[in-house]
Amino acid sequence: MFDVVVIGGGHAGTEAAAAAARRGARTALLSFDRHGLGAMSCNPAIGGLGKGHIVREVDAFDGLIGRAADMGAIHYRMLNRSKGTAVQGPRVQADRRRYAGAIQSMLAAQPNLTIVEGEAEALVLEADRVAGVQLADGAILSTRAVVLATGTFLGGRLFRGEERHLGGRIGERAATRMAEQLRALGLPMARMKTGTPPRLDGRTIDWAKLDEQPSDTDPWTMSPMTAARPLPQIACAITRTTEETHAIIAAAFHRSPLFTGAIEANGPRYCPSIEDKIKRFADRDSHQIFLEPEGLDDPLVYPNGLSTSLPTDVQEAMIASMPGLERAVITLPGYAVEYDHIDPRALDARLALGALPGVFCAGQINGTTGYEEAAGQGLIAGLNAAAHACDLSPVILDRASSYLGVMIDDLVLQGVTEPYRMLTARAEYRLSLRADNAETRLGGIAETAGCLSAERLAHRRRRQEQQQMLRERLSVVRTASDLARSGAAIAQDGARRTAYEWLRFDGVTLAHVAPDAAEGCDPAVVAETLEDARYAPYVERQAEEVARLRADEQILLSASLDYAAIPGLSQEMIDRLSLARPATLAAASRIRGITPAALSAVLLHARKVAA
Repeated sequence: MFDVVVIGGGHAGTEAAAAAARRGARTALLSFDRHGLGAMSCNPAIGGLGKGHIVREVDAFDGLIGRAADMGAIHYRMLNRSKGTAVQGPRVQADRRRYAGAIQSMLAAQPNLTIVEGEAEALVLEADRVAGVQLADGAILSTRAVVLATGTFLGGRLFRGEERHLGGRIGERAATRMAEQLRALGLPMARMKTGTPPRLDGRTIDWAKLDEQPSDTDPWTMSPMTAARPLPQIACAITRTTEETHAIIAAAFHRSPLFTGAIEANGPRYCPSIEDKIKRFADRDSHQIFLEPEGLDDPLVYPNGLSTSLPTDVQEAMIASMPGLERAVITLPGYAVEYDHIDPRALDARLALGALPGVFCAGQINGTTGYEEAAGQGLIAGLNAAAHACDLSPVILDRASSYLGVMIDDLVLQGVTEPYRMLTARAEYRLSLRADNAETRLGGIAETAGCLSAERLAHRRRRQEQQQMLRERLSVVRTASDLARSGAAIAQDGARRTAYEWLRFDGVTLAHVAPDAAEGCDPAVVAETLEDARYAPYVERQAEEVARLRADEQILLSASLDYAAIPGLSQEMIDRLSLARPATLAAASRIRGITPAALSAVLLHARKVAA
């Protein structure tokens, strides 16, 4: 008997299983093959714009992805470095084998966690509640909660030119029976599509022809628990498609499953296939392709930006038409995957499936794309599955606290029409949701949830002590004259401010206001505090918006509310609200197309019911 069974060993499943186990739930992680746990199915990279924020937030809950990324990292790059820290995105290129090895090692060392090899054939239901998971060999894992983290395996089909295969990854079978059961239960389901590029033999690439992109030299890491980068750093390179490339692809449109109608599902808008790019952006004569090595002792190279489902012969001609790749050998041709997903509007903010108590969903089954989005959902689903099974408090994040809260709110309220990808632009409170302050923002919530290890708790205590000490040192008052004597170019208006307040002014540094304040503090704590000072005026202005959000979150709307009975609502408003079933007035305000007049009607009704 287990408290929680997690189905699927990808980024969502591994985080869900580890999170549930950290909360004390007896957890089983069920996967086809234990050696495939933590596999990077597509790009061997972690993080990026918006995505790096999620990695840091998962790490704040003692998750796996940040530490594993550091243990496998062979190339660090801070994206958007020229812009403010709020929208900078930490990203690492990881050694594929070392990353998976790190995940597997952490899972093996996790108390309360058992890894089970097998195929989940069906959910065992009793009185419309989940009671277990039946395996293909007839065995049953009894449980109070299940996390479905099936990735692209649920009803998965592979496409490459005229080729068709069943599977969630090349060479791996699909979860067909589970898909059939979920559809038979009447759950709202649809199809999504993703894809992967061909893999190249790096020994056959002419690197001398290409522009080199070195790893960042400043020693930041994905997780603050990583003391130093453990692996040597290598460079990536950049090539480009050519007019010849575009002609080759255009001539083969009639052989692409995307355009023949074989694939009907939508793919990710922000990561389209190369044939889609050529068709949609016909005026462009070139597209950048990033050549990213897959490991220190692995010759394979991932051509980022070249996802395709074209036939193998077309892929070979396409590759040979690009600078530096004239003699490059394809070791595995690219392909597309079409798979089942559940409409995430069937979930609540815990990622629990309303129609099947005890069932939680995470990752691509919810219509998302990306390792980071999957890991974030896995974390929340795992924490809440443990809460359900062990009678603990749920973990619910909102838009003002985290990118995780933004993502889940977007999914469960708006649903998806294409694979969902996190972007910094999705977070309206992004000025306070920086990647560098994730632990400060979420550490208290994680500690209350009881999912932090003793090592992480000790680290948190040290950070809190240093933050307090630094803020006290920055509370000293300085005059404009003091700053001028220190070399700061400040107007001599007689102003008196604390050192912390002076730091919001352009050109004012710690050396000008409190040169010894950082003594004995971790450089990361100092950097975060300085950014807090610089962003303070903007965050203060945003505080009123956050206060209104919090107030509206207190106005609860019943899950059984009959919107058709509310006077003044149009049929369109009734339909939108009935489909989304918002839990609060704040959630109702975020549903696309809901008018201020409709919100007023809902508010009046809620007050009348509460009176």
